[in-house]
Amino acid sequence: MSTASTQLPEGRYGRSADERADRKLRIVGAVLGAVLLALVGWFGYHYVAGSGISGQVITFSASDDAVRVHLEVHKDADVHGYCTVRSQSADGTEVGRADFRFDQDASRVDKVVTLRTTSRGSTAELLGCHADG
Repeated sequence: MSTASTQLPEGRYGRSADERADRKLRIVGAVLGAVLLALVGWFGYHYVAGSGISGQVITFSASDDAVRVHLEVHKDADVHGYCTVRSQSADGTEVGRADFRFDQDASRVDKVVTLRTTSRGSTAELLGCHADG
């Protein structure tokens, strides 16, 4: 006596319900993944390009009551803003902090600024640049 198979012949009646559900889940996952990737890209672009002004410390020299800082600032020609610089002593105590404005119409500005300090500073750190707006 032989037993009859309870499975349908393969390929004869189309896809099973499980295969259709798996395909729908893959499509939904791909769409959600693409949306997430687009959001991360959009936020990343606006974080980097949206600031409009960036800078870096090229060199600095310290004296007992001031730190001279050479800043290089990159910005769009029509953007005006400021950069915040601070100095710390050898033990890590903040001895000076100031904002320096950059209102020139150039896209690259090299400027030496003087940061007054309460005691001898051993660092010059650019905390960030911000566009007016």
